[in-house]
Amino acid sequence: MPSSLDHWVGLTIQHGLPLLAILLVALLVNRLLRTLTRLIIKTASTQTRQAQLREQQTRTLAGIVYSAGSKVVWAVALLTYLAKYMNITPAVTLAGLASLAVGFGAQTLVRDVITGFYIVLEDQYVVGDTVQIADFVGRVEHLTLRRTVLRDPRGALVTIANGEIRTVSNLSRDWSQAFVDVSLSPESPIDKALQALEVAAAALRDDAAWSAALVDGPRILGVQNFDRTAATIRLQVRTAPTRQDEVARELRRRIQVELQRHGIPVSNVQRIELAGVTHSLQEAAQAESSN
Repeated sequence: MPSSLDHWVGLTIQHGLPLLAILLVALLVNRLLRTLTRLIIKTASTQTRQAQLREQQTRTLAGIVYSAGSKVVWAVALLTYLAKYMNITPAVTLAGLASLAVGFGAQTLVRDVITGFYIVLEDQYVVGDTVQIADFVGRVEHLTLRRTVLRDPRGALVTIANGEIRTVSNLSRDWSQAFVDVSLSPESPIDKALQALEVAAAALRDDAAWSAALVDGPRILGVQNFDRTAATIRLQVRTAPTRQDEVARELRRRIQVELQRHGIPVSNVQRIELAGVTHSLQEAAQAESSN
């Protein structure tokens, strides 16, 4: 009986203690991995929808990183234990070749996921932002590690693989900007026109209904262009994100009303550009349109 007990004790020491040590190390590494992945989470500092979505996305990203890392840790722990009792080189080689084949076959998917990881981690944009990606402009409707879905101005859903994204313009951060050009007749008194434009700009600045949309301006930058057909004066206005178009429309309306009130004429010359014709023919067409 004692010999049988000694046998089992010997087996426990020979096999159980290494297994226990490997399990403890794996658990410790997993705990460390969980702590590190929690650093990815960006806790929402405000109750805005964008902040909440940002926190949700980073929590999802942290969960994916932890899940993948944990599987690797347990796989290494298992291989370490099995290596004590059998030759695992053929199995490891086969697994490596299989991983290489899968990697070549899914390299586009891997590229999409890696790019999506950095998009979320670096907070390039979140759901609800208005962005421009290549030639596509729209509101971000859906964002995963593999793809970005935009709703363009036509209402169409545009799906873009994250791996295809090279440059992103986020139009929803901090502020937006608009320029308004006013073309006046060359005979218009420039000083009187500038005063009328300043009155229109000041009225918009002082309007409480538009104060939430304005960040800076509107301000008159000056004469942008001048020739025998028109004098162009440029105004600049900075607005809350994505509100530049509506502010620009309201500013144009106020400018038109103010110019009409002072009897200041605008330019009535239409510029015509013809492709594939000589310069002399193009000038003739413009002269004809001005008559």
